[in-house]
Amino acid sequence: MTKLSVNINKIATLRNARAGNIPNVVQSAIDIQNYGADGITVHPRPDQRHITYKDVKDLKKVVYTEFNIEGYPSEKFIELVCSVKPTQVTLVPDPPGVLTSNAGFDTKKHKSMLKEVISTLKQKGMRVSLFMENDLTLIDLAAEIGADRIELYTEEYAKKYVKNAQNAIKPYLKAAKHAQKIGLQINAGHDLNLENLRYFTEQIPFIQEVSIGHALISDALYLGLNNAVRMYKERLTKYTY
Repeated sequence: MTKLSVNINKIATLRNARAGNIPNVVQSAIDIQNYGADGITVHPRPDQRHITYKDVKDLKKVVYTEFNIEGYPSEKFIELVCSVKPTQVTLVPDPPGVLTSNAGFDTKKHKSMLKEVISTLKQKGMRVSLFMENDLTLIDLAAEIGADRIELYTEEYAKKYVKNAQNAIKPYLKAAKHAQKIGLQINAGHDLNLENLRYFTEQIPFIQEVSIGHALISDALYLGLNNAVRMYKERLTKYTY
């Protein structure tokens, strides 16, 4: 079954709106795991506007599932993940100043840099994933430079799903099959939600992991965190009809 990794950035955003520690990011991670999530994802940015570097180090002590740290491979970010050593590092091409991740990595333009970074992280025992779009040539390069996985950037799927699910999934299915053929494992994330998640993973059943934050935490405001995690997990369950 595809694993659910919950991105808890938005919990940190709410905490940072006021001084103090409410909601408690570390306790939230513990609870989310106890509610059935398969992993915890964080994306510390240089301005620390949500998850802080201290949060990352504190979370390392309590994440007993998979710990996935996303980020732009700056020198400071590399130092952080090498000290924490999460299960997985997802490299994302969002330099300082962007609101959210909004593009996949250009593995041709950044080939040399990424190859060096990936080698460093893998030598430390971390799995490395690259945030990618559906360009098969760039996916080929991701494998060539040593990535273990790619994370398909699913914003376009989410936008088009509401109009035509079959058309929306086609480029992702093609990219995922290609990636699998050349030895890459596949994750996915960005704008996946309770409405579109099941179809995505039914059509691409070999997806290893989805990383979901904004939608799940937003749903939790109405459903409760326990129910939200449970419902997302249910969407990933393979049913026989």
